[in-house]
Amino acid sequence: MTTILVVDDEQDMRGLIELHLQKAGYGVLHAENGEDAIKMVQSFSIDLLLLDVMMPGKSGFEVCKDLREFTSIPVIFLTALDAKTDLVKGLTLGGDDYVIKPFTSIELIARINAILRRTGIVSKEDKLIKGILVNEPAGRQILRNNQKINLTLKEYELLHLFMDNEGIAFSREQLLERLWGLDYEGGTRTVDTHIKTLRLKLGNVAGKYIETVWGIGYRFEVIE
Repeated sequence: MTTILVVDDEQDMRGLIELHLQKAGYGVLHAENGEDAIKMVQSFSIDLLLLDVMMPGKSGFEVCKDLREFTSIPVIFLTALDAKTDLVKGLTLGGDDYVIKPFTSIELIARINAILRRTGIVSKEDKLIKGILVNEPAGRQILRNNQKINLTLKEYELLHLFMDNEGIAFSREQLLERLWGLDYEGGTRTVDTHIKTLRLKLGNVAGKYIETVWGIGYRFEVIE
C-alpha cells in the first residue's frame, strides 16, 4: 500500500486529511512537527509527504531542504492563501507541488495521484478505490462492494478513465477521441449510449458518480 506522511501541527487538520486519504486507499502516517517528520522518513517506508509550510520549530521549507540532503521523496506543500507568493522558494528547495488551504478532498487526491503517477511510485496495476467501487487494472475488472460488475471492454476503459481523473470534466468529443480513436466514424451519441449503460450496471449509488456536466459532457465524482 502507498503510504503518505501528513505533517501538520493542527491535529484536526491531520485527522481530516487522514480520513480523505484512507477513503482513497492510501496508508497514512502523521507528524505534528518538522523534527518528527524527518525522523519518520528515516525510519519508515514513506512514498509522499504532505507538508504544512507554517509550523512551530522547523518550517515546511526548512524540512524540505533537510530532506533533500538524503531523499528524493515527493513533497506537496500545504499552505495558506496569503503564503502563495512564497511557494517559488519552496519549489526551488525541492518541493514537487502545493495545495492552498482551504482545499477540497478531490483537489488534494488529484494532486497526490498526479505526483505519484509522474514519479512512478504508483503503477497502473495498483487498485484504485473510489467510493464503493474498486478498479483492478491488472484484471481489467471493477468491483462494487466486493462484487464483480460485468462490463464490456469499452465500458471498462470508460470507467477507468473517469476513476483515474476524478473531478475532471470530459467533453463527448474528448471521450470519443481517447477511447474510440480519431478514425472512428460513429458520432458522439455512442458516448451517451455507453454512459447510460454504464450507469445502469453500476447501480443506484455508484451510477450517480458519473455526472452530466451540462454544455460540456461528463465527470466522475464520488458522492458522499
